[in-house]
Amino acid sequence: VPIVESSLRPHAGSSKGAMGFWQFMPATGKNYDLQVDFEKDERRNLQKSTEAAISYLKFLHETFGSWTLALAAYNMGENGLKSEILTQKTNNFYDLYLSLETRSYIFKILAVKCILSNPGKYGFQFSPEDLYKPLETDTMGLDCPEELPLVLVARALGTTFKTMKELNPELRGPYVARGFHRLTIPKGSGNGFQEKFNNMLNQWISEKEKRIYVVRPGDNLSMIAERLNVPLPALMQWNKMDMRKTIHPGDRLVVSP
Repeated sequence: VPIVESSLRPHAGSSKGAMGFWQFMPATGKNYDLQVDFEKDERRNLQKSTEAAISYLKFLHETFGSWTLALAAYNMGENGLKSEILTQKTNNFYDLYLSLETRSYIFKILAVKCILSNPGKYGFQFSPEDLYKPLETDTMGLDCPEELPLVLVARALGTTFKTMKELNPELRGPYVARGFHRLTIPKGSGNGFQEKFNNMLNQWISEKEKRIYVVRPGDNLSMIAERLNVPLPALMQWNKMDMRKTIHPGDRLVVSP
């Protein structure tokens, strides 16, 4: 299912708002305890979204009584399928007149299953060196006393911002929100992390005021960015705002992560 839905891409999205490996809509994701907000989108987290998808598919199977109908409901929505069953007076998937997308969806999944179950039969010959090696990772708990730059965490781990974003695609933006987080990290990088992190955190806090700009009368975001020689998109990202946001004298803006 996730191969058909997203080609196993965590950032795959649709114009309707579906996102992640399993292409959950925001409301469905939240119904299955996935965090979907400005800070984090757990539809992009492979383990959590897969656990949610298993629960949802089990529910659909219990509701409709067959896997073909469960998958059809997964594709078109359970209420949409219920409506068609009532209108057409049949609950046999193969007798239902459904959209071409939903009808082909089932057979795409079956085709993928057949190929993955016996790739050699369909002309796919793989040797071990052809395959990507599994990522070697650890899981680490992190308690953030306040919102922190992800790059600070990455540096304390001895890795990069890019690596942390790739291992934790559910994190949105350049910050880690206040509170407890369970992060995927490169194997062994957690050794000695806490001491390094505490030192970097203390330095970051002590220099915090140097990264604040107090808005003056007549200021706008473009003027501030030019005056401080920082890119306007970065200034807006650091302060979670866009050009429609009105700033006022006395507002405090972050001018460096």
